[in-house]
Amino acid sequence: MRILVTGGAGFIGSALCRRLIAGSGHEVVNLDKLTYAASLASVATIEADARYSFVQADIADAAAVEAVFARFRPEAVINLAAETHVDRSITGPGDFLNTNVVGAYVLLQAALKHWSGLTGAAREAFRFLHVSTDEVYGSLGETGLFTEETAYSPRSPYSATKAAADHLTMAWGETYGLPVMVSNCSNNYGAYQFPEKLIPLMIINGLTGLPLPVYGDGGNVRDWLHVDDHAAALQLVLEQGLPGESYNIGGGAERTNMQVVDAVCAALDRLAPDAAIGPRRGLIKFVADRPGHDRRYAIDSAKIERELGWRAGETFESGLEATVAWYIAHRDWWEPLRARYGGQRLGLPASAAAG
Repeated sequence: MRILVTGGAGFIGSALCRRLIAGSGHEVVNLDKLTYAASLASVATIEADARYSFVQADIADAAAVEAVFARFRPEAVINLAAETHVDRSITGPGDFLNTNVVGAYVLLQAALKHWSGLTGAAREAFRFLHVSTDEVYGSLGETGLFTEETAYSPRSPYSATKAAADHLTMAWGETYGLPVMVSNCSNNYGAYQFPEKLIPLMIINGLTGLPLPVYGDGGNVRDWLHVDDHAAALQLVLEQGLPGESYNIGGGAERTNMQVVDAVCAALDRLAPDAAIGPRRGLIKFVADRPGHDRRYAIDSAKIERELGWRAGETFESGLEATVAWYIAHRDWWEPLRARYGGQRLGLPASAAAG
């Protein structure tokens, strides 16, 4: 297939692009706006491949998106273009509304126009996969798992915009017949992740001897999914998933934030000991919690496992070890990004952040 991947220079998108080019016969058209969190260095290993193309464009720009459809005539679309960091959505929700909601609408309209002009087998085979998050479901108690039937209850500007895009996608399927699917994933980690996220932030701060900020009491729980396992799941959903269905994708690896930070510290001390810094646990600093911080997320992946045969290949321990080792070995990738984002606290009013 010729697949249009939006947001393909981002963290999950680049992992998917690398996987599709290296491990399948598919062609990939990568459409990315190249915002602060994107990096063409993340797709440098595939940029010379004849089956790969890159277009810099904003999914909220209808003319640019329609031009990409007209030029490349994609046979499938995977929408990964999004503003993703919860903290940034608290202080700057406008960008999230524009990309995550307006952008999703523009992309759906362009896909609908394109699909409506197809006939026969091409029309039957076309797919539109919207990639979303478990945060649309809200916060869990101490027990239970999010399933595909869990009611939506978004609690941050980020999750609200992702929920809106999920609903728009399914509505375009119900109303217009566009063959759409939605996936909702748990927290991703792995190589090429922008330094504002928890795991790369802890790794990079630990390597450079900076404080390791932990929100609240560190007891917030997330289910951790290695990005390569997620990319494999997305390819499977695209190839074998059924239109009108949603699929939850999780790593089955619940950890509190403190457990994650402790594991990063242990891996850094083992793989990159530094006498001047000392044990990395000494860098941990508890800071004021962010507004609306959901206490626990956990995904039930039974549906995609049962119906499509997907299984996570990495345990949290093996995936984290590989991730820490990658950041140690790839300063050339993250140092330019860190120069743009210095690890400062995000998502609080200015008065609180200054404290």
